[in-house]
Amino acid sequence: MKIENLKYFSYFCSMLINEKTWDFIRQHADDDVRKLALQGVKNAEVDLQMALQQIAGRQTARRKLPSWAEVDGIVYPPHLNMEQCSSEQTARYKAQIVNGQSVNGQLVDLTGGFGVDFYWISQGFQHRSYIEQNEQLCAISSQNFGQLGLDCSICCCDAVSYLTTMPHVDLIYMDPARRNEHGGRTYGIEDCTPNVLELQPLLMEKADRVLLKLSPMLDWRKAVEDLKYVNEVHIVSVDNECKELLLLLDKVHTDLRVVCVNFNKDGEQLFEASERNGLSLGEKRRFAIGETAFLYEPNASIMKAGCFEEVEQRFPVQQISQNSHLFLSSVEIEDFPGRKFQILSVSSMNKQELRIALKDIERANISVRNFPLSVDQLRKKLKLKDGGYVYIFATTMEDGEHRLFICRKIG
Repeated sequence: MKIENLKYFSYFCSMLINEKTWDFIRQHADDDVRKLALQGVKNAEVDLQMALQQIAGRQTARRKLPSWAEVDGIVYPPHLNMEQCSSEQTARYKAQIVNGQSVNGQLVDLTGGFGVDFYWISQGFQHRSYIEQNEQLCAISSQNFGQLGLDCSICCCDAVSYLTTMPHVDLIYMDPARRNEHGGRTYGIEDCTPNVLELQPLLMEKADRVLLKLSPMLDWRKAVEDLKYVNEVHIVSVDNECKELLLLLDKVHTDLRVVCVNFNKDGEQLFEASERNGLSLGEKRRFAIGETAFLYEPNASIMKAGCFEEVEQRFPVQQISQNSHLFLSSVEIEDFPGRKFQILSVSSMNKQELRIALKDIERANISVRNFPLSVDQLRKKLKLKDGGYVYIFATTMEDGEHRLFICRKIG
């Protein structure tokens, strides 16, 4: 492991965990951190604050970074860094995006952080450089890369300064900080640190490709307009919560790909559209709701991408209405990228119809889409408790009529 800029090693040496502290960490690995903090420790050689940080970090890693959690000797950063770092799933996905690089390729991660993304992305590269200006994170990562057997170069330095003098590489990865000097959240590309908009010419001069991780709050269409060379947009969700917006910049222009992925307990849901084929995948199928019909709710990544017409063209479904973002089909679609439901009945807001449709139903999971009432207002009106196996989607049809789709979830 090659390490540049050794000034931070004085800190690194001071934060090493002694063996008594490691013993305490291993002994209490599954214990409640809050209770341990109240109990304290009798042995003066045990650094309790560091031990609690490591126990909490490893417990979080079991959920987010299961491969790292199995490795003894991994040092975990403070809670905020653990919550902000990528999960193993999303880091592995980034590695898939850039998997086409040569085995002799060179990677530079200009915003190394805790090193999760760097570790997995770097697996496809022979030369790997980790850049991080925070001394604590740099020290922790150098310790962990050694435990993980990752051979790389480490520089504890400013990303922009390093970028200015670095040689040309195959790939640059950046996850610019989305907090201002006061600790508040920022979302615009120009508000992040470093400012990717200002750096873009230099980034494309220094690398063949650049992979950016940006806030999922951003409008990806505007981001594509603001940045040149964007060839791929990846919108990544975990358990139907949008987590990351990834942009792949490449000097070689191709048709823009928009990839929506959602990771859940059943695996990976993937949906892709492009300028070339995303709008010409077959005509829409129209039908009326019969005895057996199905309702589909796209996952969070597709909702973020807004690829609703592409969904209609890819699958035998039709939108309930333009603003509902719900789809109907007369057949069950096994690989639909989202949740699917069998429709039990459909009702207007007419009291008599509601009485018949909701007969024997005491509780339900309620969602509203393009509907004049909130969930709480509708639940109160329907006099239903929360939960149960029934799902009710309240929406407005193309003709302006309000409808309730009463369903049961499939799968």
